[in-house]
Amino acid sequence: MSKFAAGKGFAVTALVAAMSFSGMTTAGVTDKDIINDQATTGDVVSNGLGLRGQRYSPLTSLNTETVKDLKAVWSFSFGGEKQRGQESQPMVKDGVMYVTASYSRVFAIDVKTGEELWQYDARLPDGIMPCCDVINRGVALYGDLVIFGTLDAKLVALNKDTGKVKWKKKVGDYKAGYSLTAAPIVVKGKVITGVSGGEFGIVGKVEAYDAKTGKLAWTRPTVEGHMGYIWKDGKKTENGISGGKPGKTWPGDLWKTGGAATWLGGTYDPDVDLLFFGTGNPAPWNSHLRPGDNLFSSSRLAIDPDTGKIVWHFQTTPNDGWDFDGVNELISFDYKSKGKTVKAAATADRNGFMYVLNRENGDFIRGFPFVDEISWASGLDKNGRPIYIDSNRPGNPADSKDGKKGKSIRAVPSFLGGKNWMPMAYSQDTGLFYVPSNEWAMDIWNEPVSYKKGAAYLGAGFTIKPMNDEYIGVLRAMDPKTGKEVWRYKNYAPLWGGVLATAGNLVFMGNPEGYLMAFDAKSGEVKYKFNTGSGIVGSPITWEMDGEQYISVVSGWGGAVPLWGGEVAKRVKHLNQGGSVWTFKLPKEDS
Repeated sequence: MSKFAAGKGFAVTALVAAMSFSGMTTAGVTDKDIINDQATTGDVVSNGLGLRGQRYSPLTSLNTETVKDLKAVWSFSFGGEKQRGQESQPMVKDGVMYVTASYSRVFAIDVKTGEELWQYDARLPDGIMPCCDVINRGVALYGDLVIFGTLDAKLVALNKDTGKVKWKKKVGDYKAGYSLTAAPIVVKGKVITGVSGGEFGIVGKVEAYDAKTGKLAWTRPTVEGHMGYIWKDGKKTENGISGGKPGKTWPGDLWKTGGAATWLGGTYDPDVDLLFFGTGNPAPWNSHLRPGDNLFSSSRLAIDPDTGKIVWHFQTTPNDGWDFDGVNELISFDYKSKGKTVKAAATADRNGFMYVLNRENGDFIRGFPFVDEISWASGLDKNGRPIYIDSNRPGNPADSKDGKKGKSIRAVPSFLGGKNWMPMAYSQDTGLFYVPSNEWAMDIWNEPVSYKKGAAYLGAGFTIKPMNDEYIGVLRAMDPKTGKEVWRYKNYAPLWGGVLATAGNLVFMGNPEGYLMAFDAKSGEVKYKFNTGSGIVGSPITWEMDGEQYISVVSGWGGAVPLWGGEVAKRVKHLNQGGSVWTFKLPKEDS
């Protein structure tokens, strides 16, 4: 193949791959490898470049002076006609990249040549119900296994050398609306996963499986009133009702179909030994049907990784009426205040507020807007609870003349959020968070609805609209100690991909126009651009090999925006779909 390989130049069967790859088989990924991922620069073995999810690399060869010399070395096509949204973060271990693609596919690629080693395609049934495109956000690595979730709600473990299935477990009933789109994480030998499906009235949950065998270790429902369970020595025992008793903050039986899907997955902080998972919207969207806080929807949960018990919770949007899912990542970081170290964690919510919490106990430290307009709340109180503007809640259909449609209101942000799933990054050098955000509004109204298994369970209608002619997306550098925006970069199309920060004073991000971009982390100046041929909605990574620094990113326009974006979708309808992973490097002579 040429130096600039067009990947997928030949297909290798699992058998041939096993024969040719056997000579380079190496030791698998350990718990120590995963915990130390952020500090080790020769590989990427966790989602978020470390379980805390900071997406920060200490590599410095690529910096504001040398990034201009970054060269594309290969592009690997996922092939076929399955060119839908590609939201994956690749993993790299021992010269092999493991990356997922749309429709629950996994590829192993030789990182030196861009050639395929093996491919796995999940056999998906006809009745899958992904709400927001047929995406997958990545794998987990452990031992000799590559573990990922499928759109029919299964966890699948593959042999890293051959792609052969080692174990497979059903996590939920796809006919009821369950699916898996998040990258699982591995903590203490357990695969931890959430579930998707909140728009279908499922019950959210976080579950832990033995990574080597696939045996279920514990399950924790994320809707108040449902029983958790733990398995030990082959015996299943009750592990407490989420929230203490059924329906305390839900009317009637609505807690039984309450949503709160954990569709983005989670992070973990070893300092406090807690998992952090966000939960989605309560179901249905029509908040007048379910007065109360509706725990544990639109919240961040701290969960004991050994037992699955909820240690603390923080709810960002009680009685959510705008689909402001609280799933966005909670990132652990430390900072100094009055001479003391604060063990903090930050999240930028769909609702337009950014929150800084004490990660030890969930106490609210501070909160502030990170978007230009918020219409539904006037601010946050001393405990971080939103101060609602009652007139800006979608109206109750029961108050209308025909009972069919409630009062329509203009809400900002739109339900796609001030920030959606796309992960932000935190730089240990600047102390700033780099937040991919969007400026858009929506008209939203409520409608009557009743639950039916496997059917959409919204009870609302909506239209999303741009707020500015020149831009929708804004990459922001935010100071978590002051709430101040340090710099911003405006992007015409919505931002829908993740961010990477490095010690080379760089911030990397892709946009739907197809460009991989690098910014000066302190000033926001654009230092590098390269067009990948399709919109980027994945998350870039970096690592080093043979003394050279590499960058990889998945390219392929899609996700929720083209499907749900209303007038915004019309603005970006010309963008081309695709499906590939691009790899770049800084040659030795330039570093």
